Amino acid sequence: MNQSLAAAALRVALFEPRIPPNTGNVARTCAAFRTPLELIEPLGFSLDDRQLKRAGLDYWPHVDVTVHRDLDQLLLKLPEQRRLIGCSRFGGRPLQAFPFQFGDVLLFGREDMGLPNSIRAQCDAIVTIPMPGAADSEGQGGVRSLNLSVACALVLYTAGVRLSLW
Repeated sequence: MNQSLAAAALRVALFEPRIPPNTGNVARTCAAFRTPLELIEPLGFSLDDRQLKRAGLDYWPHVDVTVHRDLDQLLLKLPEQRRLIGCSRFGGRPLQAFPFQFGDVLLFGREDMGLPNSIRAQCDAIVTIPMPGAADSEGQGGVRSLNLSVACALVLYTAGVRLSLW
């Protein structure tokens, strides 16, 4: 399914993903919405991992996936007219109010720590999914975060709807 880097209306990037089933589920979502998937190393698994393949089912041939040694390598390969949109549980504009644009790269952090500050600083914007049942600043009294694959699906779908892609 290889699209050219310039042709993608949106793309999903996972920064150092750790859990194979999450990445497999994200890949399946990307296949469903014909969105390229960028994986930024180091990965917490092998691309041959059985759990990764199982989560992606037989959809892997329909996923345009590229692995990059680091964020800088990904950024060098992207067209200049793009924005890096960090997706984080804190410190961002609410998803429903964010003005997505064609060419946006939706960047998601590691499952265990999210996007490090050094990576957040390279983003053009940060988007947050509002959660009425969220935990407080100490992580108590509610949900600390959504599963990576769920968050990715919510943000990708919302961005695509805003851009009238589906």
